Amino acid sequence: MEVTLAFPLLVGLIGIALFFDFLNGLHDAANSIATIVSTRVLRPHYAVFWAAFFNFIAFLFFGLHVAETLGTGIINPGIVTPQVIFAALMGAIIWNIVTWMFGIPSSSSHALVGGLVGAGLAKAGLNSIVWSGLLKTAGAIVMSPMIGFFLALVLVLVVSWIFVRQTPFAVDRTFRVMQFVSASLYSLGHGGNDAQKTMGIIAVLLYSQGHLGQSFHVPFWVVLSCQAAIALGTLFGGWRIVHTMGSKITRLNPMQGFCAETGGALTLFGATWLGIPVSTTHTITGSIIGVGAARRISAVRWGLAGNIVIAWVITLPAAALISALFYWSSGLFG
Repeated sequence: MEVTLAFPLLVGLIGIALFFDFLNGLHDAANSIATIVSTRVLRPHYAVFWAAFFNFIAFLFFGLHVAETLGTGIINPGIVTPQVIFAALMGAIIWNIVTWMFGIPSSSSHALVGGLVGAGLAKAGLNSIVWSGLLKTAGAIVMSPMIGFFLALVLVLVVSWIFVRQTPFAVDRTFRVMQFVSASLYSLGHGGNDAQKTMGIIAVLLYSQGHLGQSFHVPFWVVLSCQAAIALGTLFGGWRIVHTMGSKITRLNPMQGFCAETGGALTLFGATWLGIPVSTTHTITGSIIGVGAARRISAVRWGLAGNIVIAWVITLPAAALISALFYWSSGLFG
């Protein structure tokens, strides 16, 4: 009888996790397509199809190290219960919806990490936290936009030197083609890093319920489901955040868009291979600021960039607080 009652709840929680993954794609579609849309290389609806395809196939190129970090490296898997997972997901989902409504490019990734931390603290206190994994993830909040900024800045300088004898028209024409490559790479990085976070949540839920046997791993059906959910979310866009990312921070031409996407993609590739759940939002924002600063410091709207940084800082604690409130107030799975 217990197994029969638990199964619908398990399916429901997996559905909520996939809904978060869908929102992640919706919320973070801007990360993949903002530059290629703002440079008018692709119309928005074509761009989301392009990004969604590369989001989906990302699992073919990366391991599952990020999924393992989210599943076992943020909170102790031994304290994970359906109630913990439910609270963590609700904290992340609600924060994502709030920031999406206001067009704030906050991090879906760190909202999920914050949700896990809040639920873990509410259940078992400080002993629930895997500090090595959490500190590694928190460090990435600072490092990923800085690395994206630096790589994009260097790429702009290198590309400008290589094409110094070309006419502006020729450079523009070349990088309108090259942006298809850079946008594809960034979408691969986005799908590879972000979809794995939901994979880790579903896998640790299955593991906690005894459905994975003695060892933690990510079943292939979970991989496909999460990649499909994030790709579907990307198809639905996220136009408010696209506008903020693509035109409000700084104005971009195709060459700058290529450099921003390539710098961001390289950052994501490295983090994904290292198993670090970084924020694609932080990464592309740092890259866009980097190409703007390469032109001139005043080309960046630093006031808006500062507001985005504030949103980054409060995402983790805000999602954690919402998650803890859900854990304390919900007796649904108790």
